[in-house]
Amino acid sequence: MSDQSATLGQLAELVGGRVQGDSKTAIEGAAILADVVGRQITFVDRAERLKLLAQTQAAAVVVSEKTVTDWPAAIIVRDVHTAFAAIVSHFRPPRIRRSVGISPRAIVSSSAWIGVNVAIHPGASVDDDCEIGDDTTILSGARLLAGCVIGRGVTIGPAAVLYENTIIGDYSIIHAGVVVGCNGFGYSQSGGRHVPAAQLGNVRIGEHVEIGANTTIDRGTYGPTTIGDGTKIDNLVQIAHNCRIGRHNLICSQVGIAGSSSTGDYVVIGGQAGIRDHVHIGTGSMLSAMAGITNDVPDQSLMMGIPATPEREQKLKQAALTKLPELRKEFKSLRSTVAGLETALKTLQQSGKRTERAA
Repeated sequence: MSDQSATLGQLAELVGGRVQGDSKTAIEGAAILADVVGRQITFVDRAERLKLLAQTQAAAVVVSEKTVTDWPAAIIVRDVHTAFAAIVSHFRPPRIRRSVGISPRAIVSSSAWIGVNVAIHPGASVDDDCEIGDDTTILSGARLLAGCVIGRGVTIGPAAVLYENTIIGDYSIIHAGVVVGCNGFGYSQSGGRHVPAAQLGNVRIGEHVEIGANTTIDRGTYGPTTIGDGTKIDNLVQIAHNCRIGRHNLICSQVGIAGSSSTGDYVVIGGQAGIRDHVHIGTGSMLSAMAGITNDVPDQSLMMGIPATPEREQKLKQAALTKLPELRKEFKSLRSTVAGLETALKTLQQSGKRTERAA
């Protein structure tokens, strides 16, 4: 296949899909619905988006087996996003980083152990007693302080900083600007001053973990802060000292997790959620965006709101809140009615007393 064009049939073969329409339809590029033009292919991942497809000039569309469309040229697949990613990569191949070995402009301690086929780019720094596994890449400006242990096939992004004794598991990705292992935010008061707590632990990150740009993970006070295998962390997340994050969690942007909190496996935490210290989020639980977690969360829970409560309870509260203006009007009306009744009652009482005196 050419990098510039392909037929619908060739793309279907590439992604293991089934052609609907003419397999010889020429395709010259791929784009999302908002950007697609003639002779390009796009995708629809939900049936309700077919109306947006109808407003385009797309030459073809990738849809799932569950989506019925009469578009004249389509590729039917099981997983729309996996298939479309492969098609985009065909037309716009990702840039492959060239192998640079250990750049003479990198700073690598003589006591560091470096594995086979390791790439350390210009401006990167590897301090004393670090260990770097085979096939790992350390990009420009990254800094590994003394005693770090990096597994096989790891990527450390530009300007990432790994403090002393940080451990990164095999095939993990640390994106640009990440800071792992800085001191936790812990102080005691002595003599009218805030005195830092001990910062003697480290951070242990499991295998196949991905940590987004500018995320920070603090070292433990005495033991490790840990991130379980397969967990994916978005940009701009703060994980405090002594936290223990389970396996295969999904943690969205701007989440803050306070010290000594923990999660089970397969937890999903929505953007800007906040978790107080010393709480546990049970396995399989989901926290909605901006949820405020103040207590332990049982397994398989869906929590919403501030403070967060189970989904049904929170929805009932929100429904009640929407009725407050109407309830306020009813309350004012009832209060006025009660005031009128009280006035009428007083008038009757006074009238009764005058009648008694007259008698």
